[in-house]
Amino acid sequence: MAVLIHEQAKVYGTGKTALSYRDYDSATWKEISWQQFSDTVAQVSNALLELGVGEQENIGVFTQNKPEGVCVDFGTYGIRAVSIPFYATSSEAQIQYMINDASVRFVFVGEQYQYDTAFRVLKMCPTLERLVIFDPKVEKNPQDQVSMYWDEFLALGSKLQHAEEVARRASAVELDDLVNILYTSGTTGVSKGVTLTYRMYAAAIPANDKVMDLTEHDVVMCFLPFTHVFERAWSYWCLSRGCQLAINLRPQDIQMTLREVHPTCMAAVPRFWEKVYAGVQEKIASSGAVQRKLMLDALAVGKKYNVEYKIRGLEPPLPLKLRYKFYEKTIIALLKKTLGLENANFFPTAGSFIPPAIEEFVHACGIKMTAGYGMTETTATVSCDWHHSPVSIGSVGRVLDGIEISFGEQNEILLRGDTITKQYYRKAEITAASYDDEGWFHTGDCGYLKDSELYLTDRIKDLFKTSNGKYISPQALESKFVVDRFIDEVAIIADERKFVSALVIPDYNLLEKWARDNAIAFESREQLCANVIVNKMVMDRIATLQQEFAHYEQVKRITLLPQPFSMERGELTNTLKIKRPVIAQNYKAQIDAMYEE
Repeated sequence: MAVLIHEQAKVYGTGKTALSYRDYDSATWKEISWQQFSDTVAQVSNALLELGVGEQENIGVFTQNKPEGVCVDFGTYGIRAVSIPFYATSSEAQIQYMINDASVRFVFVGEQYQYDTAFRVLKMCPTLERLVIFDPKVEKNPQDQVSMYWDEFLALGSKLQHAEEVARRASAVELDDLVNILYTSGTTGVSKGVTLTYRMYAAAIPANDKVMDLTEHDVVMCFLPFTHVFERAWSYWCLSRGCQLAINLRPQDIQMTLREVHPTCMAAVPRFWEKVYAGVQEKIASSGAVQRKLMLDALAVGKKYNVEYKIRGLEPPLPLKLRYKFYEKTIIALLKKTLGLENANFFPTAGSFIPPAIEEFVHACGIKMTAGYGMTETTATVSCDWHHSPVSIGSVGRVLDGIEISFGEQNEILLRGDTITKQYYRKAEITAASYDDEGWFHTGDCGYLKDSELYLTDRIKDLFKTSNGKYISPQALESKFVVDRFIDEVAIIADERKFVSALVIPDYNLLEKWARDNAIAFESREQLCANVIVNKMVMDRIATLQQEFAHYEQVKRITLLPQPFSMERGELTNTLKIKRPVIAQNYKAQIDAMYEE
């Protein structure tokens, strides 16, 4: 890690692209060669030494995905220092907590929001000395005496005057040195700093190499934030293989950038594929009868060919193979081209439960979704679909080599191995509570092994117990409902309640169109969401989707909400997982109303 980019530059030089990014001013993609990448990393290392950064000192990086952020990371590793990424959407309170918890002196900021947020907490962060601004368009506060722009910072190291010290520190790196501190998004309480070491990355990268087919020819779209362990560990593995990283700056533009770059790989969360699925379903619903029939048949044939045969390691019968090859060159090819995925190799997907219907749909489209499971504490991957082994829909694949797995009370998944963190930063009590006497790390997730594949069932802290003593798994219901094209988000309510209910965020565009088509008058979203006929339509769809669940698990009442859950109100983590305690508090009136007799 400390010299990875420099070693790759020796191999690829100026002849191969290492990083690319979208220049929004010119609406074109700019390329950075491996040699340019290496040169910038060297300048960063020297500039950090010029500022007096010590070994194992913590450096903050507060930005959306940008090439500069990646260069800071590797420049930091090059002097045996520690990079701490902050989510680009983090609040002042979150930033203040992390800077103070890790005694950070230097923070790199991306654009205006990050600069403004970091500058406002300066006075409340005793250790914070200086901000370095990536975007030259950022307007500094008139009272700012401590910030410098990226070009000014690089100039501090442009002469490589500390090259000997950089080399000395890089050679002094030890396996148990810290590389990163990643602060968890905190769905259940205070944010914790997960420590990642060189040993953890050194174990994770070859373990992934053994089971997935990644080559130097792959073009990888970086869509998830680099702050997220999934994107970070995945991207470092990709760089170690000589891949090109295409860095997506704005998450909301991902559909556009996919069509511009045509990547072969991309790490994604299920939510991304749920949106793709909903878009395709809407396209099918709005198509003419002939086109609709062709698309449905193409997906049905794709599902039978890929899900029932290919991913299970079975050879499809010739008639099915011929039908699939026809659709693969026509309907499916057009669908993949529309998405920008016509060059697809494979797409790792993890972060939350993958609804089986979504997983089947992606495979039906001829896209190799590689389902997986992991945590910040495990350097991302614990298990994933191995590319040359049978795959079962609903599993999260096979456990990587080097990781031991066991199961505790309530079938809690327990782990040991070099990819597992040894401690939470400055949190001795929480660290001690996370491990047992035999060294097993307690994940808080429940699951089981079947035919060497891992299946997840629940997260212990997410299990609800009704007032009747019945246990409910909210994730199982929620993942079932979000497949419906009229439902965008849903939060199950059941804890200490008589029955199960749900707060539903509808797809407002579809719902408004449905209301107009059915002559339902409304002047606002509030009116639309309160309409009895609209609620019955959504409830009827939920009733159909939940038939497989036991009667006590089924949703009995719903409330349609006129606005989405938001990070600003504390309802979502930075990785868009719902914070159930906050939801229960913010919507207490609506929830209580569902339980009135």
